[in-house]
Amino acid sequence: MKGLVIALQFLTRLPMPRVAASAQDFARSMRWFPVVGLILGALIAVACGAGARIDPWVGALLGLIAWVGLTGALHLDGLGDMADAAGAAHKDKDRLRAVLSDPHVGSFGVVAIALQLIAKLVLLHALIDRAPLAALILIPFAARIAPLWWTRLLPPLHEGLGTAFRGTIRPVDLALWAAAWLLACWWVPGLLAAPMLMLGWGLWLRHRIGGISGDGHGAGIELVESGLLLAVLL
Repeated sequence: MKGLVIALQFLTRLPMPRVAASAQDFARSMRWFPVVGLILGALIAVACGAGARIDPWVGALLGLIAWVGLTGALHLDGLGDMADAAGAAHKDKDRLRAVLSDPHVGSFGVVAIALQLIAKLVLLHALIDRAPLAALILIPFAARIAPLWWTRLLPPLHEGLGTAFRGTIRPVDLALWAAAWLLACWWVPGLLAAPMLMLGWGLWLRHRIGGISGDGHGAGIELVESGLLLAVLL
């Protein structure tokens, strides 16, 4: 279970036992990302359900706070960095990569993060009113299958997370999680939109940036989650 513990340590702020892990152990932990999504989804659904006993908007707010708090805003940080890079690059890939490596958040990043939070708040409210909260458990799960495909199909942008994860995802891992996703679609048909969302983000990364990075993974997870919230509602 070391891989799951490492994945939870990396993707969440949940208290975990300390484990000794090599760089290879860290890279292999990516195979457990969808399980982390299930755990996050369950906790977020509990927060939404508890708040909804007072009011649907309170449920949506508590769910959003749980979503951001449990992940430590890790993926939102990637979304902000990608927005800054894309907004400042003006089709210059060298400029884009330079901005992407800058740790400071610019105006494009602030706007992107704010819009993402507003979108999730509104979509969570609508989901509480119109869909079973059990659907919410599967959305973070499906979104965290996407990095397995991106790291397998896209070249790493630079030395970093994109490089660390590349080569650790086997065809059997993709087949296993694809089968689990299909099973999830039986209960929540809106999850059928996941491949389209994953492919769209992957193509944008390939065309605009030229590869995948940790920020690309984080931003993609955020966008796929919002897209799936909307798809489930539709």
